[in-house]
Amino acid sequence: MEFVQHIILDNTLDRVADPLLAGYLCHAYCHRGHCGLTYNNREFTLQAGDCMIIAGRSDLFSSSQPSDDFTVEVIYVTQEFIQVCTPQSNYGVRGHLSLFENPIMRLSPEQQRVCANNFAVIRQRLAQPEHKFYRDILITAIQTMILDFFDFHATLYGMDRISAQQHQLMEQFIEMLENGDFRQNREIGYYADKLCVTAKYLSEVSKRASGLPANYWITRYAALDISRCLRDRSLTFTDIADMFGFSSMSHFTRYVVNNLGAKPSDFRE
Repeated sequence: MEFVQHIILDNTLDRVADPLLAGYLCHAYCHRGHCGLTYNNREFTLQAGDCMIIAGRSDLFSSSQPSDDFTVEVIYVTQEFIQVCTPQSNYGVRGHLSLFENPIMRLSPEQQRVCANNFAVIRQRLAQPEHKFYRDILITAIQTMILDFFDFHATLYGMDRISAQQHQLMEQFIEMLENGDFRQNREIGYYADKLCVTAKYLSEVSKRASGLPANYWITRYAALDISRCLRDRSLTFTDIADMFGFSSMSHFTRYVVNNLGAKPSDFRE
């Protein structure tokens, strides 16, 4: 593994969920073989010609059963550096939410060539610290990779344009979810009030940006976090219910059954 400023190169998935890399986004490209993994409690397979982006919440990632010939390149980039490199495009919100559901994109042969070339360019540029414009060439290389990822994703899922104002609204909404507001607030009205819009408008913008209403994302974030806590045997069910602001154990149990499809006790059998 090599560390250069805000970018880390690796050739294994072993550190995707490493707390020391919590501030990084993981970008992976599989050259050969395949590897099973779990993300957001769902099973996926990363195989030759696929790229994978874990955009935050790497604590929800666990791997892996790699094949003997599994070969992968991984580029970690800090959130801070991603902000500098992210193009002036409103597509990023849709990509972020979609990748939260499925972090893997299956690429065409031409897209595979483009992705592999982007990774090679980043490796090459990282090895040129003597370049008089070193930071700038790294920004350009990462930005090109991001734009190509946008293109891959839009080709797979289509492209809905949203305004700059709607893009900012969704970014703020996502940030509230990423910060854990859902632990005490699972009603859309809370988020709408904080964002100074109506609940109807927030849901419409969410559906336009991600294909799903705002309530879906609130429940999705809450259910995933509750599932993680239920598997932590150091926490009692009462601890978890209190953490998420449930008024009673019966209310907590109903929420778990309705949204996770099982009783709390089922997670510890």
